[in-house]
Amino acid sequence: MGSLLSACGINVKKKKVEEERHLRANDREFNLSFKYANNAIKTSKYNVFTFLPLNLFEQFQRLANAYFVFLLILQLIPQISSLSWFTTVVPLLLVLSITLAKDLSDDITRHKNDNHVNNRKVEVLINGELKSEKWMNVQVGDIVKLENNEFVTADLLLLSSSEPLNLIYIETAELDGETNLKVKQALTLTGDLGNDIQKLAAFNGEVRCEPPNNRLDKFTGTLTMRGETFALDNERILLRGCTLRNTEWCFGLVVFGGPDTKLMQNSGKSVFKRTSIDHLMNVLVMFIFGFLAFMCTILSIGNAIWEYQEGNSFITFLPRADGANASLSAFLTFWSYVIILNTVVPISLYVSVEILRLGNSYFIDWDRKMYHVKSDTPAQARTTTLNEELGQIKYIFSDKTGTLTQNIMTFNRCSINGKSYGEVVDFAGQRVEVTEKTEKVDFSWNPLADPKFCFHDHKLVEVVKSGSPEVQAFFRLLALCHTVMPEEKTEGELFYQAQSPDEGALVTAARNFGFVFRSRTPETISLVEMGVPTTYELLAVLDFNNVRKRMSVIVRSPEGKLTLFCKGADTIIYERLHPSSSKLMEVTTEHLNEYAGEGLRTLALAYKDLDEDEFEKWKERHHEASTSLEDREAKLDTIYEEIEKDLLLLGASAVEDKLQDGVPQTIEQLAKADIKIWVLTGDKQETAENIGYSCNMLREEMKEIFIVAANTAEEVREELVNARKKMSPESGDEPPIEKSRLLGKKSQVVEDEKVDGEYGLVINGHSLAFALQKDMQLELLRTACMCQAVICCRVTPLQKAQVVELVKKHKKAVTLAIGDGANDVSMIKTAHIGVGISGQEGMQAVLSSDFSFAQFRYLQRLLLVHGRWSYLRMCKFLRYFFYKNFTFTFVHFWYGFFCGFSAQTVYDEWFITLYNLVYTALPVIGLSIFDQDVNDRWSFQYPQLYAPGQLNQYFSKMAFARILLHSCYSSLVLFFIPWAAMCDTVRDDGKDIADYQSFALLAQTCLLIAVSVQMGLDTYYWTAVNQFFLWGSLSVYFAVTFTMYSNGMYLIFTSSFPFIGTARNSLNQPNVWLTIFLTTILCILPVVAKRFLFIQLKPTINDKVRHKVRQAKAVPPPLPRKFPRRRISTRRSGYAFSHARGYGDLVTSGRFLRIPVKSRPALFPHTDTPVADSTPQTYRTIFEEAQSP
Repeated sequence: MGSLLSACGINVKKKKVEEERHLRANDREFNLSFKYANNAIKTSKYNVFTFLPLNLFEQFQRLANAYFVFLLILQLIPQISSLSWFTTVVPLLLVLSITLAKDLSDDITRHKNDNHVNNRKVEVLINGELKSEKWMNVQVGDIVKLENNEFVTADLLLLSSSEPLNLIYIETAELDGETNLKVKQALTLTGDLGNDIQKLAAFNGEVRCEPPNNRLDKFTGTLTMRGETFALDNERILLRGCTLRNTEWCFGLVVFGGPDTKLMQNSGKSVFKRTSIDHLMNVLVMFIFGFLAFMCTILSIGNAIWEYQEGNSFITFLPRADGANASLSAFLTFWSYVIILNTVVPISLYVSVEILRLGNSYFIDWDRKMYHVKSDTPAQARTTTLNEELGQIKYIFSDKTGTLTQNIMTFNRCSINGKSYGEVVDFAGQRVEVTEKTEKVDFSWNPLADPKFCFHDHKLVEVVKSGSPEVQAFFRLLALCHTVMPEEKTEGELFYQAQSPDEGALVTAARNFGFVFRSRTPETISLVEMGVPTTYELLAVLDFNNVRKRMSVIVRSPEGKLTLFCKGADTIIYERLHPSSSKLMEVTTEHLNEYAGEGLRTLALAYKDLDEDEFEKWKERHHEASTSLEDREAKLDTIYEEIEKDLLLLGASAVEDKLQDGVPQTIEQLAKADIKIWVLTGDKQETAENIGYSCNMLREEMKEIFIVAANTAEEVREELVNARKKMSPESGDEPPIEKSRLLGKKSQVVEDEKVDGEYGLVINGHSLAFALQKDMQLELLRTACMCQAVICCRVTPLQKAQVVELVKKHKKAVTLAIGDGANDVSMIKTAHIGVGISGQEGMQAVLSSDFSFAQFRYLQRLLLVHGRWSYLRMCKFLRYFFYKNFTFTFVHFWYGFFCGFSAQTVYDEWFITLYNLVYTALPVIGLSIFDQDVNDRWSFQYPQLYAPGQLNQYFSKMAFARILLHSCYSSLVLFFIPWAAMCDTVRDDGKDIADYQSFALLAQTCLLIAVSVQMGLDTYYWTAVNQFFLWGSLSVYFAVTFTMYSNGMYLIFTSSFPFIGTARNSLNQPNVWLTIFLTTILCILPVVAKRFLFIQLKPTINDKVRHKVRQAKAVPPPLPRKFPRRRISTRRSGYAFSHARGYGDLVTSGRFLRIPVKSRPALFPHTDTPVADSTPQTYRTIFEEAQSP
């Protein structure tokens, strides 16, 4: 049996948990003994054999579908059924078929994607030869060869590469959304293998490492070779999903394959998400079943009493079967009424819900205002089951890099010798907003300028050309003080590989303003200064680290002059300035505050001329410190401090970490809609804070911004409690918890606490790890939810998901997560709704998301327009649907008291069949697809319209109770008015009209017209389609009625169409039409009166805005693009370097030139990860390097 299930694709064995991975290179037999997964991936759910049984099994797990199968079985029992079987079979088959087709289409797409990836080719070393193999045939322990621009096949241990120092460059956009290149480096031992196939085939190293997991930033393992053991970390590992760039070739050993790779581990299993309305519907359906049983019980009891008291009088006309009595009759009547009253849970409800969700999904797909022209990327609703939840979002969790920012740095402003440059002013001296039409500086005078570089202030170029010594010194510093690696593919075509995008932006700025960084060796830096080639001797690199927050270089000019150039965080540089720079420092500080107010990342620049003797003495002291065995780092820092003092200030630079278009405006709009935004990023604290200010999340006007960066659990708790007490001194030690029990599940909901004023919270990953512990997570939640904005920095993908899960579990709120990389997948899957930022091929976040688009700014349209409309439409649909069906059913209930509780239907059988499928189906679908209270412009003008969705105001248990009462009233009117009007009534010619068939026709006509008028009252936005559906459905009803009640149909199908002549006999009577008019008026009168009174006495936000819309003569203009107001800020980005150590050791190491650098296409100019992260941060002079063996 197990083998049969396995053949069908059902895994019946429980996989043993792997504790450690052990593999041997080039030994498939040894590795296969561990039964590791191969490199094939499978994201599809079904195969040919399992599709039909598994899909039907899943569908019948839905309570409603199982209920309708049960009804069908009841209808096949003649003693019970008073309705034909087709009234249930037709709609049930329709529902099952639609869902089958949808699931089949989705799974075929998944199969195609899997096959496309699994059949990619890669070169694998097999039996001493490189052979082309499909990805799915690659095994753990194989050695594979990758070439430039190829995807990484599996998680590999890097063995060797074509680059100096066994370096490779990879792009990780698919993993973390970052487009700047990262550096990885192989062990020296394996790097010596090179591309020698014989050596690689003989390599038999054994790897022991951690089991498969989803930590993208960590790897722990060892490589044993020739009796020696070497430590392995993340710097040696290439992850599946990365792309090899700027590297001719590399070899790697497969460590994890297919489902075990970190990319697939992060993808996780597909989570079936359901909306809050779905959950409420389940509760209501359970209630409806109980209510149905209650009605059937009353009617069956009535039948027993009637049979006992009156039944004997009718035995002559309706003889009983043998053994039949009042008790048996009541029992059978119960089940008969279960069939007749089943319209309280009509199967057409589920068909209609699927159709309207699909329709609203297409509106998102077709929205041209969410189409990104540059990347040719439309918005996409990847799931059709969550649309209305978009109108109820309370918390948004966003990634930073690639989601809020473009990860592109631009040199925007600078302050040189007390003068600020970069601002564009008109003739009157007024500031002008920079747009695409603003005139750019012409750099054609510089043949080596980067054509992509944009600058708009012409004054700076003029000052550079005029030969200002301060300005030239400023750009000379930018061209010399860095660790950027240059590449010159062709003459004059320069590419920079920078440790961080900031460094690249500054060196590119110097290049365009005439100080071109051309090349470097371990001993020299070559520039082209205003067209003149100049070579500086590089004597020392005092590299950057997180403590120093600055870097310096010591160079000797061609004239023999010794200079120290330093750049770093302004607070750090200011402490080391010579007193003569105090006045310039005051002016520069004003400029820095101004730049910070615009959200720019700032650096201060300074220099110092050195005396030759002073430098020689310092060099000797440094040599002693660098060779010390104890406290080397501290001693080196002290030595650096000695020479980095009495600096002379040159000025400051300001780089923009370019936000995506419209991010600040989007966040402002969402905040007005009372949506809270939390940023969860892997970046360092300073960068995250800076972006927080740039995009208006954090503001100077906030009362306080709390920084939680403690190192112990107790300190973290103390900081969180102190922050909470500051925001709300009255808040108690215990959180205000509302305990609820729903369908047997206990849940603890932490209620919102009142706060006076706006606050922000910034917490780092180390503190967050403590705060997420079980005994502290509610404290974190209370404090964070009191704040208007929350930024979590240095967080892992797992922590992102934990934060989302915490809010999802303990807050009665709908969450949305938005990101663009594989590190966001767990967060996207955990949230109620996941949104992926697309635009780059094969983005993992998009593949795991529910909705995707190209720019963060489209989020406001997705929520404030599509989400709000979808929620409004779904709630209107449900309210109307339940109203019309309860009204329909209650008329049956009242009729039971007049037909001896015999389970006779009050309507014609064909009317019962077609009521939900034809007569009322299209009008309600038209309402739920096209209706809108106000258009998109007004929705943006008043984001407060979003609030009712967050509070579940449009559809709730209370709203359902009101629908029930309304239906009860309408059904009383619709039954008793026609009954009283028909009782003892005659036609104009004196003939009798008071028969069952005439009453049935009158009752069903009154019902249909009354619910159609109610539909008209519920419709805010009339379209031609709505009109056509409504009037068309009424026309179809009368056409079908006259046809089915005609002589011809009776003669052809006598038993199926017994209502011969009823329509023409009744509908030509004035009193019948008067009755229809009277019942309709009485049905809608309370509704109109209630709405009138509420609009006058207690108008909602919707009522107020719709009133303004009616008063306005035209639609409001589009929201003006706000010009960023100038503000002064005392806080600024601490430093604009990468968050890791620099390339200082590599730059001053002659080894990086030991292999001739080959010409190669450089696609991306930036890189982010340091090369030798595990080595101590030491300064080495060129002379020491030359002496070292």
